[in-house]
Amino acid sequence: MEVLTVTLNPALDREIIIPYFEPNRLHRVFERDKMSLSPGGKGINVSVILSDWGIDSAATGFLGGNIGRMIEQEILSRYRNITTSFVHIDEESRENIAILDDHNHTLTEINEAGPTIEEQDLAHFLKVFSSLVDHPRVVLIAGSVPYGIPLDLYPKLTKIAHEKDTEVYLEARGILLTHSVSTYCADVVRPDLRSDTRVFGKEVETMADYIEAGEKIVEKGAKLVVSSYQVVNDLVFTKDGVWLLSLADPRVDPSHLLGAGDTYMAAMIYHSRKYGTDLLERAKFGMAAALAKTKYLFKKSPTIQEVEESLPKIQTKQIKG
Repeated sequence: MEVLTVTLNPALDREIIIPYFEPNRLHRVFERDKMSLSPGGKGINVSVILSDWGIDSAATGFLGGNIGRMIEQEILSRYRNITTSFVHIDEESRENIAILDDHNHTLTEINEAGPTIEEQDLAHFLKVFSSLVDHPRVVLIAGSVPYGIPLDLYPKLTKIAHEKDTEVYLEARGILLTHSVSTYCADVVRPDLRSDTRVFGKEVETMADYIEAGEKIVEKGAKLVVSSYQVVNDLVFTKDGVWLLSLADPRVDPSHLLGAGDTYMAAMIYHSRKYGTDLLERAKFGMAAALAKTKYLFKKSPTIQEVEESLPKIQTKQIKG
């Protein structure tokens, strides 16, 4: 396997298309093609996209109960390029619901918190991770964490991977992000600012705030930091400078954004394995993939051809360095 993905809080993702969605009223969905059920959680989503692009990966984390068994069965039955090494726990894994309104162009997400992880399960997971990390060239650690997971787990996993000379990608938010990059920083970091816009304890609002936060993560040891800015732009940080990536046509349907961030991460990994080490080009390829994904309403991987066709639509401007 080339890639190991870590999803500590997997989910069964239920996507429903409801045009003219409104709260406080009954909505009925009669057409089966308006509903989708799939294994989810950020790391699993990245494994799925990489599988569609011909990249082998192993997926690990925690799965529990009937939902957990269903998630694993769906992965193994649908995706031949993914192997699984999950730690199974007693509590049920979570279910997430996404309501896609393609008329009002809105995306409403309802995410459960997930199970509680016991100390013995965490110890078991660390043994599993340590045995798996001998093989891949890339480890992706992404997403929320369930109850019972200590703040130092992400940096601990990063350190174990680095000791095996393995590149680490991290996507996290809030205090988990800040603690992880401050304690033992991953190589490629994508702050998740959707529901928590604090980085290093400070609200990130203006471009100056974004630049300060991104440069600080680079100072902590990241080779590449990519941060979404005003939804349709990205700020890219390396030791050589700061760039703004923007779209030639910034019109993107918000109801089509589900899974775009995971597509971005998967595409950066794909680029690093197939095309080399240029960090700015890696970020541009990620943004092109996220843009290509927005052609589709449900979670769906764009083809590599669609990603490459989107590349000319990405504009690059160096703003520091």
